[in-house]
This record gives sequence, structure tokens and C-alpha cells, in this order.
Amino acid sequence: MMIIETSRLVMRPPIEADFAAWATFDADDDATRFFGGPKNRAAAWDMFATVAGMWALRGCGLFSVFEKQSNIWVGRVGPWKPEGATAEIGWAILPAYWGRGFATEAAEGAIKWTVENLQWPEICHCIDAGNVASIAVAQRLGGKWLRSEADGSGKTVQVYGQTAQQWAQRPARQT
Repeated sequence: MMIIETSRLVMRPPIEADFAAWATFDADDDATRFFGGPKNRAAAWDMFATVAGMWALRGCGLFSVFEKQSNIWVGRVGPWKPEGATAEIGWAILPAYWGRGFATEAAEGAIKWTVENLQWPEICHCIDAGNVASIAVAQRLGGKWLRSEADGSGKTVQVYGQTAQQWAQRPARQT
């Protein structure tokens, strides 16, 4: 199985054993505020299965992210390439782990993997305009505001990003 390791995190494609943590995330009001709100287990399963299908069909998708020290599932991060919408590197971390830099660290690992393995020419992040924490993550990653657009559900999002070349040439982030 493909595994990405950062200094504090381990990331891999999701497996069925990850679903309980995924469903807990999807039921959380704070975690899902910018992702359509809380979902019941059946709706969480639908999205979980969609992610597995993205891996099977497109060779990429969200990674399950684990804190290396505790092996606790802390979120999902990675390349997302939906039909009819902008391909992006997205992140969603459990609220108990906010403020620790996990979204930035995991996104860096996912971007590196995406550029090296998928050769995406542009790295984008589609973010709700009210999600100031995620906008800050995008900016820490070197992303600049590019445009507003409708996502796959018709919701207007702000697109931050940069070219893969700009990503490769960015100054190293201080941790």
C-alpha cells in the first residue's frame, strides 16, 4: 500500500477500517461547517465510497491522515479530481487537531506526491470564502487567490493556487 510520511503524520489511501473515524468527522458540526454540514452514517459512507472510487478510477483521492505518534486518524487530505469541477488538493482535519499545523503538513506531502506522480501543472485549493483558517493554510502553501467559481454542487468557492513550477520554487516553510 502506498504510504506518505511527514515528520508527524502518516498518510495512505483510505481502507474500510477508517470508516468509523470518517463517520465521526462527518457527524461533527464544526468539522463540516464548510462542507455542507453534518451527515448521518449512510451519507458519510456514500462519500467514503466515492473517495475509494476516485482512487480506483482516477488513481488519486483523499488520503486518510494519522498522527504518527499515536496512530490516531486525524483527517483526510489529498488530490481531488471531481468531474466537471477544478481538480484540487483539499484538506479536512478533526477539530481536536486544529491549530497544530497538521493541515499544512499533510497538504505539503499530498502536493509533493501529486506533482511527482500525477504531474498536475496547477495546484489549486477550492475554499469557502468564510473559511479563513483554510485560506491561511492555502497561503502558507504558497497559494494566491486565483478566482471565484462554482464547485460541483453549484456553491461559489474561492480558488487559491499556483503552478507546479511555482510550488517547486517556493521558499522552504519554517516549521
